[in-house]
Amino acid sequence: MARDPSRVETFSDGIFAVVLTVMAVELLQYGPARAGGRELPDALAHAWPSYLAYVITFGIAGQIWLGHHNMWRYVVRVDQVLLVFNLLLLLFVAAIPFTADLLSDNLRGSAAEQRLTAALYVGTVLGESLFFNLSWWWARRHRLLHPDLDPRLARAVARRLLLRPPLYLIAFAFVFVDPILSLLLYLLLVGLSLIRRPGDLPRFSAEAGGEVSDRGR
Repeated sequence: MARDPSRVETFSDGIFAVVLTVMAVELLQYGPARAGGRELPDALAHAWPSYLAYVITFGIAGQIWLGHHNMWRYVVRVDQVLLVFNLLLLLFVAAIPFTADLLSDNLRGSAAEQRLTAALYVGTVLGESLFFNLSWWWARRHRLLHPDLDPRLARAVARRLLLRPPLYLIAFAFVFVDPILSLLLYLLLVGLSLIRRPGDLPRFSAEAGGEVSDRGR
């Protein structure tokens, strides 16, 4: 029997909150950078990889949360498979602080270390994106979405979700040219995701019936 999705949303929001908190603790600590006797300005400048990784990763995690929030406002029932897909999505989300910490520690490393950590980073993001796509596909296929949802909107959201993995792979490919450029491309993708698209919340409050038929125009 399908159940109400409110507990899933509450649990997922809790995971996102923990991930963002852990990421801030891991990436924004500069105490060790002062152990070598550096003055504070020099220590802060020396830790720039951590701050860059933090900004980009916070943006990616925030983008995932926004997408999750927008998607789940259309879900009115959940079944066991959708719960499993959501848990696997959160598995990769919870790994983001670990891969971001590795990335910031190895931006000054050898080319092999940079590529390995970048591969782990993009693997985490791709894993999340895969189960995001599977969640939406399953919810559409098994009629777990709001019955008044415009089918054209559901297809538009599906196309948008399918676009994310290849864009992440393109950004990752640039790690072989310049790891910093690769990270900046991730940041650009986060910025582009802020442009309102089909399935996002409307700019103004609307009645519930208007939300489910919103075509993202």
